[in-house]
Amino acid sequence: MGIKPIPGKSHLMQEMDYREEARNGLKFRELFGKFRDVSVPEMYLEQTRRRVLIMEWIEGEKLSEVRDQYLVEVGVYCSLSQLLEYGFYHADPHPGNLLRTVDGKLAYLDFGMMGEFRQELRDGFIEACLHLVNRDFDALAKDFVTLGLLPPTAQKGEVTKALTGVFENAVNRGVENISFGDLSGNLGRTMYKFKFQIPSYFSLVIRSLAVLEGIAISFNPNYKVLGSSYPWIARKVLTDSSPKLRSTLQALLYKDGTFQIDRLESLLTESLRARTEQSLVRNQQEDVNSTRYAIKQVLSFTLTDQGAFVKDLLLQEIAKGIDALGVATLSSATSAAASRLPFADRPSPLTSLDDEDVTNLRNLNRLLLLLSKVSQKENSSPIPGNNDAKENGGKTDELSLALYEMTSLPEFLPVLSIIPELPPESQQQLLLLPTDLANRILSRAVARTIRRMFI
Repeated sequence: MGIKPIPGKSHLMQEMDYREEARNGLKFRELFGKFRDVSVPEMYLEQTRRRVLIMEWIEGEKLSEVRDQYLVEVGVYCSLSQLLEYGFYHADPHPGNLLRTVDGKLAYLDFGMMGEFRQELRDGFIEACLHLVNRDFDALAKDFVTLGLLPPTAQKGEVTKALTGVFENAVNRGVENISFGDLSGNLGRTMYKFKFQIPSYFSLVIRSLAVLEGIAISFNPNYKVLGSSYPWIARKVLTDSSPKLRSTLQALLYKDGTFQIDRLESLLTESLRARTEQSLVRNQQEDVNSTRYAIKQVLSFTLTDQGAFVKDLLLQEIAKGIDALGVATLSSATSAAASRLPFADRPSPLTSLDDEDVTNLRNLNRLLLLLSKVSQKENSSPIPGNNDAKENGGKTDELSLALYEMTSLPEFLPVLSIIPELPPESQQQLLLLPTDLANRILSRAVARTIRRMFI
C-alpha cells in the first residue's frame, strides 16, 4: 500500500496508491536487490494502477517459520545498510513481509510503508550506539537531544544520571547481551519525567531491527540484534569519511588530549566481527577467529583508503611511543655511564621521562600487542619489578616491557608471512609506512629539542 498524506487532512486520513508502492519497490530493488542472498521482487510500473499492483511472484516460507539464523544475519546486514548507509528503509518488516525463498534467499515484500533516515539522524544514531557501548552517558544525553528523544531544555546532568541508571547494568553485561526490547521498556519507565518521546521515524527504525531480533529469539533465545549490529557500526565509524563521524571518532579516542587505546582496541576488535557482504556466506569455512585471519583483516583495513584515518592515528601514536622509547633508552644509558664514575652519586634512571612519555610507552606496548594480535596472557616471561621501578612510578617497567616487545620478533612473524597475501596496492602502501613513520619521529624529536632549548 502506497501511503501519502492528503493536503488539508489528518495524517490518519490517507489514501492508497499502489503506483507509489511500485516506485518504492523499484528503488528498494535498485539499492538492495543485488545484495548477497537478498531477493526483491520486480515491479511492473507500466501495468500498475492506483488500485492494482502488478509485481513478480515470490515463492517461499515466512522467515519466522523456518530456523535460519543465517538469513536473520543477512536481514540485519541489509537493515543496517538501509538505515545507516542509504537512509531508505523498509518500515514494515513484520514476519509476513520477510520470506525464505525456495533457493534460500531472504525476500522482502510490501513496499507501501517506507522510511527515510536523514544523514544527521544516521550519524546521531551511530554516535549514540558508540557512546552507549563506551559508557559515555554525558555524550549520550546530547545524542538523545539530537535524535529528538529529549527536548533541548532537558537538564543534561539529571539526564546523564538517569541514563546511567538505565543502561549501566546492561552495558556491563556486554554489548552482545543488550536487547532492544529491554532498553525500550526501561527507557519509557525512567525517562518520562524529562518529556521523553519516541519520534515516529525512530519507532520505525527500532521496529525494523526488533522484528529480526524477535524472529531469531524464537529459535535462539540468546540472540541479540545489537550484538550483530555493533560490529557493523564499529566498522562504519572507523571507515566513514563523514566529517561528523570523523570528529566523533577523534573525540572518542582522545579524552582530555590522552589517547584512549582501550577504545581503539575495542573498535578494531568489534569491526573484525562485522558481517560484510563478502563475508555473508552460508557455511563459511574460513576460521574468522584465527589469529592469522585477524591480522590479515587489520592490515587489509588500515592499508586501504577507507582505513587511512585510522592508519594515521596508529602511526601518530607509534611515533609518540618510539620517541619516548628513544628518550628513555638514552636516559638509561646516560645513567648507567654516570654510575661508573668514581664518587658519583647514583643517578635516578629515566628522570627525563614525564607522565606523557610513560603513557606513550604504555600505548606503544599495547599497540604492538594489538597489531600482532598477541594478548597479555600470551605474553612470555613477565618482567620482574625492582626498587627503581617503584621509585620512578613504574617507568623502568614501561621501558623494559616496550623494549621486550620491540625485540620479540618471533611474535611478528605472522604479520610478515601475511604480507604476500595482501593485494598489490596494499603491499605498496605498506612499503611507504617506514618513511612516513620516520618523518613523524623526526618531527617529534625536533620539536622536543626546540622545547628544551627555550625552557
